[in-house]
Amino acid sequence: MDPRYVALLVAGLLVLTCKTWALVEVSMEDRVEVFLNKQASIPCVYHMKEKAMIIKWYKKLPGDGSKVLFIIEGELREINDKDYTGRISYTHSYNSSKSQGSIVLTIDKVQLSDEAEIICIVQDNTLKNQDEGHTQLQVFNPPSFPAILGTDRGISVDEELSMVANCKVDNVYPRPNITWYKGTFPLQSSKDVKIIDRVTRNPSGLFTLYSDLHLNVVREDEHAEFYCEVNYFTPGEKRMMESDKINIEVFYPTTEVTMWVNPPKKLLKEGDTMEIGCKGNGNPQPIFTIYNNKNEVSSENELVVFKEVKRSDTGKYMCEILNFDTGTVFEGSIDIMIHYLDEIVVTPEKRVLDQGEDLTLTCNALASLSTHTEWYKDGVHVLEGHVLKSHNASSNTEGTYLCKVTVVSLPELQKQTSLHINVRANPKITEEIVVSPRNKGDHSFNLTCFAQGYPIPNITWQINDLQTGEPLNESSVEYHEKGVGVLSIISVKADSEFTANCTAFNELGITSRSRYVTTFDQGPTTTTATHTKGITVPPKQHQKGGSGVVIAVVIICLLLLAILGSFLYFLYKKGRLPCGRSGKQDFTKENANKDETGMKSGKSEEAVLLQGVNGDKKSPTE
Repeated sequence: MDPRYVALLVAGLLVLTCKTWALVEVSMEDRVEVFLNKQASIPCVYHMKEKAMIIKWYKKLPGDGSKVLFIIEGELREINDKDYTGRISYTHSYNSSKSQGSIVLTIDKVQLSDEAEIICIVQDNTLKNQDEGHTQLQVFNPPSFPAILGTDRGISVDEELSMVANCKVDNVYPRPNITWYKGTFPLQSSKDVKIIDRVTRNPSGLFTLYSDLHLNVVREDEHAEFYCEVNYFTPGEKRMMESDKINIEVFYPTTEVTMWVNPPKKLLKEGDTMEIGCKGNGNPQPIFTIYNNKNEVSSENELVVFKEVKRSDTGKYMCEILNFDTGTVFEGSIDIMIHYLDEIVVTPEKRVLDQGEDLTLTCNALASLSTHTEWYKDGVHVLEGHVLKSHNASSNTEGTYLCKVTVVSLPELQKQTSLHINVRANPKITEEIVVSPRNKGDHSFNLTCFAQGYPIPNITWQINDLQTGEPLNESSVEYHEKGVGVLSIISVKADSEFTANCTAFNELGITSRSRYVTTFDQGPTTTTATHTKGITVPPKQHQKGGSGVVIAVVIICLLLLAILGSFLYFLYKKGRLPCGRSGKQDFTKENANKDETGMKSGKSEEAVLLQGVNGDKKSPTE
C-alpha cells in the first residue's frame, strides 16, 4: 500500500480518538508532487457510517479563489474542464467495519496547467452533512544541463566589473536558483562582484534562466576556474547540477623578467645547439630584446637559437622589456658557460729512441673543466694519468701509443691523439729467404726476404747462376713496409741451380742471408708454409738429389781432363813439350788448382760441399 494512504488512515484514526464523532470527516495530503507528463494520484479518505454516494471534486484557480467543479461523483455526470477529458479516472472503496471510504483520483499526462489546489467534498446520503479536504498538486520538470560561455576577449585588471561569463538553463519548472563559483568559493554580489539574473517563460510554461557574472578581475584570476551551479526541485528532494569549468584570459603588466637556456640542467660544450629564452610575467607578452655583452643578438622572438656554439659565446646575456603603458623598462640576465677541450699536446716530440734509453711522455689538453687521461699501447690500456714512463727501451717499447683525454663531468667532450715510438736497431733478417714457384713452365720463381730494424732497412739482392757464374736477371722487385720492417719480393727465371743472397742495411749496420736453390723441370721442392710476423714463410727446404749433382760434376771434370790429355799428347808428338815426369805433374796440379778455385766461388753451404767432393776426384792417369 502507498505510504501516503497509510498516513491518511492514521490521521483519520487520530481524528476519531481526539474529537467527538462527526457525521462526515474528510482528510487529504497537504501536497502531491509529480513530474511533468507523468501520472498523478490524489487520495481522498472519508469517515461515514455508510458509503458516500455524492463526491464532488473542485479545482481552485489562483487569483480570485473561485472553485470550478470538474467532476460530480456517484455517477460520472460531467467534466466541466475539457482539458481533463480522457485523462481522468478514479477508484472508490469502502470498509464498513471501519466506516471508512477511500477515493483515489488519477490524472494522466500531467500538464503545468494541472498545478492547482484540488478539493474533495464528501456528502452523506441525506445531503445535509458534508466535509472537504484540500491538497496542492505540484508539477516539476528538471532543467537542461547548464551551458556556460566565457567572454571571448581578454580582461584587463584595470577594467571595472567586466563581463566574465554567462550561464543558461532551459525548460525547467519551477524556477531554479543559480550560484556562481570561482574555484571552490561561491560568489555573491559585492563591490567586486555583480550577478545579473534574467528569466523568460516559454509558451510551454517552462522557464529559461540566464545569469551573467561581472568581476573586477585580478591577475590571480588567470588560472582560476569559473563555473555555475543550478539548484532545482524535484518530487521529494532538491537537486544540483554543475556546469563545465572555464578559464578567462587576464591582461596585466609585466613587473619581472625571466631568462632560461635550453637544454636545461645540461652543461653546454662547443658544437652544441643552444636556445636562450626570455619572458615577462605580464600578459600579453611585451616586445623584448636580448643582448650579449650589449650586442643585440635577437629581438621579438621568445627563443634565440645558437647553432654550433663556441667558447666565445660564454658570457652574460640580458633581456630588456618595455612596458608601453608606464614607459618602464625591466631587465633580466643569465650567465652562460660554453665548455671546451683544446687539442692534445704530447711532449717531448721525439719519437725515436736508442736501445736502453728511457721514455717519458706527457699528455695535456687545456679544458674548462677537470679532465681524466688514459694511455693505450697498440689498442691495450696501459696507464691512467698525464705522464707515461718506460725505462730501458727495447724492441718491446716500439708501438703506437694513444692518449685519450675526457672531461669528467661532460664525458661526450673527449679528444685523443696517437704517436708511434721507434727504437733504433741494426737490421735483422728474421726469417729465411722464401722460395716459391711462380710459373713451372718458364722456371720462374718468387723470392721473399723480410728484415726488421730502425731506420727501416734497405734490401738488395744478389742472385748468381751456379753453372755460368753470371747474375740472373730480375723480372720484378716489390717492397712493402711492415711496421718497423720491410718485405722484399723478387721474381727471377733460372734453368739451373743458383744462389740467392738478401742483404739488409741501414745507417747502423748491415746483415745478409743466402740460400742455395736447385731447379728441375717440376720446379723447386717446397713444404707447407708457416705464418710468422704476418708473412707467409715456408720452412727451409731440404735439399734432394745432391749425389746426382756430384756425379754430373765428376763427368764434366773427366771430359775436361780427357781433352787436356789429348792436347798434351799432341804437343808431345810435335816436340814442343819437354819430356820429364815432374813437368807433367806440375801442369796437372796447376790445372787442378784452377778448377778448385773456380769451385770456391759459390757462397752457399752446398757449394762448399761440392768443392770437397771435387777435391777428392782422381786424376786421368789414375
